[in-house]
Amino acid sequence: MEKKIGSYETLFAISGNYSDEEYKAVLEKFVALVNDNATDVNVDEWGKKKLAYPINYITEGYYVLLTYKSEPSFPAELDRVFGITESVIRYMTTTKCEVAAKAEAAVAVEAPVEVEATEA
Repeated sequence: MEKKIGSYETLFAISGNYSDEEYKAVLEKFVALVNDNATDVNVDEWGKKKLAYPINYITEGYYVLLTYKSEPSFPAELDRVFGITESVIRYMTTTKCEVAAKAEAAVAVEAPVEVEATEA
């Protein structure tokens, strides 16, 4: 049976109350987990940003975007690990829809249809 591989993006924020060494330790933990279970891994560190609103009295977070290809079961496991890690304050995993982007580019744009107004 053929394995299904999907493209995913995971954005997570580490609490802003940690030192640089602690950020690196948490980041290395998740990068190692993704490298063990996925391919084409790309890590984009956005750095420390001010949150739009406080989360549990935390006003800053260290943001990281991970893009990777894996089996569909892995993102659920990654979300489970994020949920039990105290230093991660927010996380979100989305599926990248590459097929839809190609199909959308291939669709021809139709001319707008004019509608005449009638008086009643």
